[in-house]
Amino acid sequence: MSFRRLLGWAAVFTSVALAALGFIVFVLGVLIELADGITEPLDPYISPVAQMSLAGLCLSASMILLGFLLVGVLLARQSRQYGAGYGEAYRLMQKFKFPEAIQLLERVLAGGKITPDLLMLLTSAYAYNGQLAKAQETADQAVRMFPRDAGAYMTLANGYRMQASYGEAAIALQTAAQLSPAQPIIWAELGFVQQLAGEHDSAMESFKHAALYSMPSMYAVRVNYYLSRHYLKVGERDNAERATERMVATQHGLQAWKSTLRALEGTAYGSLLHYEIEKIEEAIDETEGKRKHGG
Repeated sequence: MSFRRLLGWAAVFTSVALAALGFIVFVLGVLIELADGITEPLDPYISPVAQMSLAGLCLSASMILLGFLLVGVLLARQSRQYGAGYGEAYRLMQKFKFPEAIQLLERVLAGGKITPDLLMLLTSAYAYNGQLAKAQETADQAVRMFPRDAGAYMTLANGYRMQASYGEAAIALQTAAQLSPAQPIIWAELGFVQQLAGEHDSAMESFKHAALYSMPSMYAVRVNYYLSRHYLKVGERDNAERATERMVATQHGLQAWKSTLRALEGTAYGSLLHYEIEKIEEAIDETEGKRKHGG
């Protein structure tokens, strides 16, 4: 996340906190004023307590309006970054309407708004629709146009992965990791394809890099599954237990992968991912079973 975007979200959270503070001040002021009115008649003028509560209400309302404004600005910036049509195309792909998503993305790109994110989405749409040659062509285009952008190499890796070219996908992701070494998703994706390519030792190093950072649950559950098995195998029981705990805590992340399996039906990668998800669920069930029986 860029510094400016981080600063923007910090402003949003600060506005929300001040809005909550203002509302609390308003409520407390009203309660105090009502409590005084029980024993004494209310004065015909606005007391200092009432003034304080009204000031709190004004602060709360102002901060809420400011928060909405900041969120709107951030969303507008995100839309410009991804390009027009990105959100709609993504929703179409979630509904497995890949031809419609492809048509929409092609129109957007033809209009001159080309970003690595749009190219990555189009690569995935082509691949899910069985148009692997076009998927590879689009991935190659991303690297040609954005040679210093890590996302372009993730697009290239996605194209290779859909063709079961896991070694080539790993090479592309290694380049992405060099360009953006603090992105845990890149390290996680690199570990996944290294596992598929049979490079197990390298995969563990990639997963360890990924685990240094906070990750979305869909990545954390898979990364920690592999790490827990690895640490148990080498006798590092404490690390294995910690990885297992993180795997169980983020198990809801598997739903995101399950939702993609339908689109991957009939592909080698889809079959391997389905098998992996089953193994992770078995490991989670085993862990929770031991907990219930005090094991």
